[in-house]
Amino acid sequence: MSNENSLDLHYVHQSFQRSLKENDDVVIEAYIDGYNELVNDVKSKIKVMEKHKEGENAIQYESFKKMMKYEKETGLHEKSGFVSGSRTMLRLHRGLDFIRLFLKRLSESNDTVSTCTTCQGSYNETLAEFHPWYIRQAATLAMHALPTRPDLLKKIFGTEASLAAALAVLPQTLSSCDEVYKRVQQLYTDFEFHELP
Repeated sequence: MSNENSLDLHYVHQSFQRSLKENDDVVIEAYIDGYNELVNDVKSKIKVMEKHKEGENAIQYESFKKMMKYEKETGLHEKSGFVSGSRTMLRLHRGLDFIRLFLKRLSESNDTVSTCTTCQGSYNETLAEFHPWYIRQAATLAMHALPTRPDLLKKIFGTEASLAAALAVLPQTLSSCDEVYKRVQQLYTDFEFHELP
């Protein structure tokens, strides 16, 4: 994993590649490894999943399919007072959709394109529909504080050499993200868990 001030896309790519299980499943541990590198403000959700993975039913939290099957069959996803792994991971899954779209558009744009506009468009197409008005307003305000594209890329990746290396591996990273996202999206559809509150 990278230091806390830069993003290691090689690590993200490798983690998501490692997470692909069989033809239609995703290993939670590797998914979390890749996701954790992408964004640091998901610590509370990660902690919930770590507790599940260390608890007495840890074996049920090895992969998305196993977790959803277990929580659906036992009714845990509806149990009051229980922090559902399926619900928790749904939040991370939605966040991944935003991050992959924003990174893709950021990589395809040029230095004259506003990062705020790029971020706002990505947000509106992904996370916005799940957020109440006040969170959407706060997110919009935060986006206006984004630096220019060159400054943002420098902040994310550090040196010019790191940026060049990251941009070289970005297509594979996005491809891995897309495959992981597609599989998890299908599992939430199969288990009818998209509407978990």
